[in-house]
Amino acid sequence: MACMSPIFRRKQAVAPEDRLVTLIRKPGCHLCDDAQFVIEKVCGDLGVPWERKDIEQDPQLHDQYWEQIPVVLVDGEQHTFWRVDEQRLRKALTD
Repeated sequence: MACMSPIFRRKQAVAPEDRLVTLIRKPGCHLCDDAQFVIEKVCGDLGVPWERKDIEQDPQLHDQYWEQIPVVLVDGEQHTFWRVDEQRLRKALTD
């Protein structure tokens, strides 16, 4: 009988400090301020680096996300927009 390899493999876990959260925002946006507060808290708790990008300074981001700001990316993939749920972000960064 031949040895069979597993069909399902778990994704390799990524340590929190190797993740990156990106907040795409614009000046004077109260939802962006709220999102940043949550990101600062969660990333601070978990040791996850994060960055802020101004949608008004990047035409590509503007075209892609203008109607959704604030937008949160985790490792370059869209995680959420408009409102950031602290528990959902925490889970995305620790799973």
